[in-house]
Amino acid sequence: MRVPTAVITAGSLIGGWQLARRTGIRPLGGVVLAAGGVLAGREWARRTSPAVTGALVATYVGAFGLSHPLAKRIGAWPSVLAVSAATAAASYVAADRR
Repeated sequence: MRVPTAVITAGSLIGGWQLARRTGIRPLGGVVLAAGGVLAGREWARRTSPAVTGALVATYVGAFGLSHPLAKRIGAWPSVLAVSAATAAASYVAADRR
């Protein structure tokens, strides 16, 4: 059974943030983020072209980067949920829907 990459990306963005927040150890959140990225990236590479895989990796990493300044404007939870939803949507459309 394949886990949709949309679930992996959203779950690792939210889970990594929560782990870092609750433990106070930001690198632990980074481990979750990296693991999700590697797992999703492998699936993207298997299911799509190199160009699509690169675009999805950039979206995932960009979402993480964007969540920080966005959190200053709209709050942490809304920011993480927004970038997670956007990344999940991109993953679904580009890789999971097929």
